[in-house]
Amino acid sequence: MDGWKVQREPAVGKFHADLIVKKKSRAYVVEIKAISEGRRDRVIPLLSQAILQAQSAARKLGSARPMAIVHVGDAKEILLRQVDQFAKLHAPDVAIAIVADNGVRHFIGDGLEGLQVDPGQISRLYKKPPIHASNMFSDLNQWMLKVLLAPEIPEHLLSAPRDSYRNVSELARAAGVSVMSAFRLGQQLREEGFLDESSQYLKLVRRKALFERWQSAGHRSSPEIRMRFLVPGATEKKLRKVVSDGDACLGLFAAADALNLGHVSGVQPHVYVEKLPRRNNSAWKGLVPSAQNEPFDLVLRQAPAPKSLFRGAVHQDGIAIADVLQIWLDVSAHPSRGHEQAELIRKKALRNVLEGSDK
Repeated sequence: MDGWKVQREPAVGKFHADLIVKKKSRAYVVEIKAISEGRRDRVIPLLSQAILQAQSAARKLGSARPMAIVHVGDAKEILLRQVDQFAKLHAPDVAIAIVADNGVRHFIGDGLEGLQVDPGQISRLYKKPPIHASNMFSDLNQWMLKVLLAPEIPEHLLSAPRDSYRNVSELARAAGVSVMSAFRLGQQLREEGFLDESSQYLKLVRRKALFERWQSAGHRSSPEIRMRFLVPGATEKKLRKVVSDGDACLGLFAAADALNLGHVSGVQPHVYVEKLPRRNNSAWKGLVPSAQNEPFDLVLRQAPAPKSLFRGAVHQDGIAIADVLQIWLDVSAHPSRGHEQAELIRKKALRNVLEGSDK
């Protein structure tokens, strides 16, 4: 970064700033906000918030000046002039930057001239890199989608913050992810028409298409091991102990049963873990891998999206249970009557969520 040293998320008192950047004798404590639209009425309020937070962090730190950055999808010259005017009138002692996906880098502050990329320097042939469909359903993106949908889902079916978010910065704070992660998801959703442009809040639309895409992204196999108990009997009690003792989460049909949404019987329970143990690992006491043709008591499955799975899991009597959205996604791809189970969950718990207002 042009000779600048960057420290990510440094502790400043009880809080964490986004960055501290240093070059020779200059140091800035940086607060970053992000929004897809490069409109003055959206950018200036976010910039104001970033300025206040950067000033507060700089006072606590004492050794760095404040810098406020807003990341936008597209920055036109009129926006940059408006930002210059606002900065000059209201924050002359704060370094300010507008950083855009169209290549613009507009910096105001001592020693920042080398980072500048004006609109006139951007080639007219500049094109954004293509967005790959699978990226929309990365682990953290799935979690943020659950956070956006959470107000429509009862708390006993999904653990997540429940609020409305005016911009991706608010979403990032609620979801516990970086602003840039939330910005990228917001941009993808907006470009593919999954956000309601008329709403003052981030609201998902075209739900049918969105969930079809989400299902398709989840239809990939996950590593798993069939396990049996060393001592037979009392399977349900032992299963609960396995889930409560380990970093594990009940999934698929067993999770549906636990949430009173069960429909399919006779399928061995699935237990999600972040990473499958080695076959000689002693962490799962009382369990041994089952040979190919032997009966088994449960399936240990490696979670394909562990952050989304474990953050959204609900807890009941000391065990973690996959949330209702996760169950619906997972059983819909299961060959053993998965479609029936998914349809029941849709009718009993997710009809309005899956269809939204764009039926």
